[in-house]
Amino acid sequence: MKKRKPRLCLVSSSGGHWEQLVKLQPLIDKYDGFYVTERTRYKTKAKYHLIQTDKKDMWMPVKMLVNAIKAFYIWIKQRPDYVITTGTMVAYPFYLLSIIFRKKFVFIESFNFAYETTVAARVMQKHADLMIVQWESMVPLLKNAVYGGCLY
Repeated sequence: MKKRKPRLCLVSSSGGHWEQLVKLQPLIDKYDGFYVTERTRYKTKAKYHLIQTDKKDMWMPVKMLVNAIKAFYIWIKQRPDYVITTGTMVAYPFYLLSIIFRKKFVFIESFNFAYETTVAARVMQKHADLMIVQWESMVPLLKNAVYGGCLY
């Protein structure tokens, strides 16, 4: 019986987080996977798009609820074994789903942060199976962090 390849869900917000995440294309090429990001005016290679939001958006709770419902639909349809993210708001539903369904969760801290952690990293480190930082100076700042070098 042939064992199936692990299914990867690579999820991040747009902009710099997205630019870092797409550097992981070799993982999707080697395994089976898909991208999730926010819907913006820019074209991406993401299979799925969620609503763009941030903490300062007054509609953030509503948008996050809609994103959670969409994320659940994606989860049931795709059944990922691993969630890999560079952050931020769009990743939270997948983080929670990885906990609920007991799947592996990998957080890659943003390259922009060399001396302090992001809020997303501080929240998600609690249940992350692996925390990868792109600066050696970040290793002591996050529980179980490993230095992975930069994605750029």
